[in-house]
Amino acid sequence: VKLTIPWVEVQKLERTSNVFMTDTVRVTTPNKERDFSTFLNITEAFRIMEQLADVTLRRLLDNEVFELDPGLQDPTQITKRDLEARAQNEFFRAFFRLPRKEKLHEVVDCSLWTPFSRCHTAGRMYASDSYICFASKENGCCNVIIPLREVISIEKMEDTSLLPNPIIISIRSKMAFQFIELKDRDTLVENLLQRLKEVNSSNQVHCNNLQNKNQNSPAFGSMCMVGDGEPVHLGTEASQGKERSECGKESSYLLNAEALRSDFHQSGMAGLDFGKSREQIKESLWDDHFVEYGRTVCMFRTEKIRKLVAMGIPESLRGKLWLLFSDAVTDLASHPGYYVHLVEASMGKCCMATEEIERDLHRSLPEHPAFQNETGIAALRRVLTAYAHRNPKIGYCQSMNILTSVLLLYAKEEEAFWLLVAVCERMLPDYFNHRVIGAQVDQSVFEELIKEQLPELAEHMKDLTALASISLSWFLTLFLSIMPLESAVNVVDCFFYDGIKAIFQLGLAILEANAVDLCNSKDDGQALMILSRFLEHVKNEESPLPPIGNHHAFFSDDQEASPVTEIANLIHDSYEKFGDHSVEQIEHMRYKHRIRVLQSHEDTTKQNVLRVVIPDVSILPEDLEELYDLFKREHLIRCYWEMTSPVVERHDPSRPYAEQYRIDAQQFTNLYRLVSPWTCGEHTDVLAQRIFRLLDENMDQLIEFKGLASCLDVMYNGEMNEKIKLLYKLHIPPALTENERDSQSPLKNPLLSTARPLVIGKSNGDAVDYQKQLKQMLKDLAKEKDTKTEKELPKMSQREFIQFCKTLYSMFHEDPEENDLYQAIATVTTLLLQIGEVGQRSISLGSRSDEFTKDLQPEASASDQDAVFTDVVKSPHKDSQLSPVTEGDWTVSFEHILASLLTEQSLVNFFEKPLELKPKLENAKLYQYSLKTNGTSCQSRGEHTKLNTQ
Repeated sequence: VKLTIPWVEVQKLERTSNVFMTDTVRVTTPNKERDFSTFLNITEAFRIMEQLADVTLRRLLDNEVFELDPGLQDPTQITKRDLEARAQNEFFRAFFRLPRKEKLHEVVDCSLWTPFSRCHTAGRMYASDSYICFASKENGCCNVIIPLREVISIEKMEDTSLLPNPIIISIRSKMAFQFIELKDRDTLVENLLQRLKEVNSSNQVHCNNLQNKNQNSPAFGSMCMVGDGEPVHLGTEASQGKERSECGKESSYLLNAEALRSDFHQSGMAGLDFGKSREQIKESLWDDHFVEYGRTVCMFRTEKIRKLVAMGIPESLRGKLWLLFSDAVTDLASHPGYYVHLVEASMGKCCMATEEIERDLHRSLPEHPAFQNETGIAALRRVLTAYAHRNPKIGYCQSMNILTSVLLLYAKEEEAFWLLVAVCERMLPDYFNHRVIGAQVDQSVFEELIKEQLPELAEHMKDLTALASISLSWFLTLFLSIMPLESAVNVVDCFFYDGIKAIFQLGLAILEANAVDLCNSKDDGQALMILSRFLEHVKNEESPLPPIGNHHAFFSDDQEASPVTEIANLIHDSYEKFGDHSVEQIEHMRYKHRIRVLQSHEDTTKQNVLRVVIPDVSILPEDLEELYDLFKREHLIRCYWEMTSPVVERHDPSRPYAEQYRIDAQQFTNLYRLVSPWTCGEHTDVLAQRIFRLLDENMDQLIEFKGLASCLDVMYNGEMNEKIKLLYKLHIPPALTENERDSQSPLKNPLLSTARPLVIGKSNGDAVDYQKQLKQMLKDLAKEKDTKTEKELPKMSQREFIQFCKTLYSMFHEDPEENDLYQAIATVTTLLLQIGEVGQRSISLGSRSDEFTKDLQPEASASDQDAVFTDVVKSPHKDSQLSPVTEGDWTVSFEHILASLLTEQSLVNFFEKPLELKPKLENAKLYQYSLKTNGTSCQSRGEHTKLNTQ
């Protein structure tokens, strides 16, 4: 049995088991669940399936990520090796929280000398474009991040039995790292030296400037050191000074050279001796740690430093340690003057982002004295506006103001900017964009963790989406919007050290602490009150700062006293009870839930499009839904395989729902072949192209789903006059192009002769005078014209009419009533050709038109019928759009054609017979992928998998 399932339709992948099969892979699509079993290696197969689904969905549905990830832009990178390399690269960036552009080159098993334990620690070295990183095999034992810009030398040492294949990496802060047991050491060192040379050459100018400024500093470069050995830091003053010397003038904006906290810190410390003593103890512990583990970004990161972070970083060290833990210090040193440039370029410019920023400025920590004056507000405005200018794809999102306010309290203005860059672009990827996909994915991961870690709570609250919606602000603002500030900054400490893992485990600890009350809650509103009250009373008794209220909290005045929870205890519980989830496990869960979140957005888009289209058409909603799926699939096939198409645009979720998916002429032709009832053999593609031109009203070479649906609705459900009108429009400009109008007609036979009699003998012996019948119909049509408000269609020239006849003959081919239809259309064609000739003579000879009319029909008296006939021929409505024909040209109107066709019952039957769309849709679903898209075969490769039951 052969089964084809497009990856883009997969909504869920999971490993399951049942009575009959112990280990299966379940693939869920919109209409069905399928179980696959009997794999040779189910673990490997499932991992590859997850990777394929993730890559395809990101490539086709997540436009924001697609533009930032070159690996997604090549559809050929779908081999097993490519997928594994991609997964390893993503794990590397997530684990060490490095920029998205970093590309992993080598992963080598080795051991690193750790002086604090006086032994070599086994682990792995990861080498990328700009970093050398180390992670111990024992989780959390020891991690090291070494930016190449801090490396002075990489040397091979003598190989001995005690130190096999060693290398020494020396850095600028007078530290050295010894790695041993490196396989293929020579090649590794050669590659590392080559990349070191490239990094140094790109930073040569910057390094020379720094050497001139800090020749005596041991921490040259981005070495932001903390503690007693703190050097001059390349911060705002240095970059501003450089900027002024280059530009030859003062910057228009005076940036804050100190953290905003410093002024408030001095004025608010009176009477807080206990807090100060606690701070001094913490500072002493950190100083001891720096001596043993290092004080720069290259420090040894161990379980000991995690415990110090969980206790709360001292106020005096907080900003600098945030810079080190996030590696924002490297970005800061690598881009001197960059922030000042952004401020100069962005300030004073008005756009949607700046309007939103201005609206939120005074809502950002308004209870804090630092933001009750223009100094703090101005700094916040500059940082947010500069970032919106740097990254217009994100621009500004709500919650960025709260986060940036806190960063400005503990870091200099330029440092706060680079911290914001680190959070938005590395530590919380895809959180701050149009659809906050990253935040929604993590909400789904959080729901899974609740089910796994707190099963009783999950059992009570059947629908965890309510908890997820409550916790969304926890993730977006890192608890800053719902906890007292002096407590929330401790959470931010953990976040900068451990990343999103710290927020997950703290969220679980909060839910566990309130599990009993939540289980007794009656509704979502009560659950929200319980959690809000609890978070408002999370205190930090060790903080040296006076307590600051939180205007975002739900409850400021409690009628009954609530128990106070110490933040240090809450963080300790989160690490003890829920800290066992590794980065790799979280990334794997993100893989799984990203599929569901993206498909949920697609469902929302579909429902909104259908809600607009359904009232305007008579197609059944279920058929319209399937038609939308085919339309979207046609778009995706082209996007996947035809990346260089000059017209086709990728899925853009920032557009209105109706415009997110659009197709070009070739895609429309493919779809038309599959679903249209008007198939004309070789003429089908020509007709499809004309319909596309008719629907493409703005002439951008793309059409939306609504256009396709309305067109098919006429074909399947329209009245005969609507169908004929559509056909008529397809044979006049703009649908019919100049080249087509000049093409030769294949209908060179007596059927088009104007000499054929207009009185046709019927098979039963009766005779019908078609001209007399037609004149009466035209008279009726003429009476209706005065009451019509619709714009009249332009007349059709003879060559356009020949194309119209050609289409009709093609449509009748292989119809069961083919012979009758051919006879009927021959009669109608002959009549219309003669009508056109009458009109031609009438226009040419003016007053002699009545004479030609009498010659054409001598047996008919010169009555009102003749006047009606002649008027219809030669006198178009005064508001009608005239065809581009010269005086005396052959023309025929839509009314002529419709009235003529209505005289033939076989033609009436053909256009009024009921048509079923559903069989066409079912057939299209089977064969859509086998069609060629613009000459490229999409034979079920790449975008979908072939799963064979064994």
